Amino acid sequence: MAAKITAKKPKQPAKKDSGTFISKVKRFLFKAMLWFFGLSIFFVVLYKFVPVPFTPLMAIRVVENKLAGKEIYFSHDWEPIENISPNLQKAVIASEDGTFLVHNGFDFTAMQKAYKNNERGRRIKGGSTISQQTAKNVFLWQGRSYLRKGLEAYFTVLIEFIWGKERIMEVYLNSIEMGNGVYGAEAATQHWYRKDVTSLTKMQAAGIAAILPNPRKYSATSSSSYINNRKSKIVRIMGHIGTIKY
Repeated sequence: MAAKITAKKPKQPAKKDSGTFISKVKRFLFKAMLWFFGLSIFFVVLYKFVPVPFTPLMAIRVVENKLAGKEIYFSHDWEPIENISPNLQKAVIASEDGTFLVHNGFDFTAMQKAYKNNERGRRIKGGSTISQQTAKNVFLWQGRSYLRKGLEAYFTVLIEFIWGKERIMEVYLNSIEMGNGVYGAEAATQHWYRKDVTSLTKMQAAGIAAILPNPRKYSATSSSSYINNRKSKIVRIMGHIGTIKY
């Protein structure tokens, strides 16, 4: 009886792993975006109720002073907005963002004006609102890259929607740099005037607001003629603001 010979089937090539490099990168980026959106919304919601203890700028300044061999000075005291003099609230609106109470986070007219001034080679001036400055100081690093500006816009929209104007002002006045190693209204008032933030006069509040473009260069007391002129201008504008209604 003849033996039956069965032809061997050719081996099938092993299936390639469906997870190609590109698909893995896409999955990684997708997960990273989900984590970013989740964490960013979490911290924005958290800081609506909890004082901001520390900002990226504070850490950067500590490192800068350490590398430069300078003394590390750090002063930051949180105060609820009801304890912060209305004079200071008016002063920063007058000096930094005249349309703060009515815009939705961005002042496009001011941004366009700042762009034209900078294009003409005049003093570099930003068009950032108080909302944008708050978003940058609390969540981001310093710089002018498109990535940072895009993230700044994203966080600005979030805090405008989740926090509202009063909370934005409260965080702003408690977090921004107001001197070399001095952060927030209470620490600044103690540093410059040796008094409590609740009792700031109009001129004293204008003094703090006047140095905000560069608080490590300028002084709120014994000021230069440039800062004194800014103080007078801020006080004049404050007289037109009236009662602040968030």
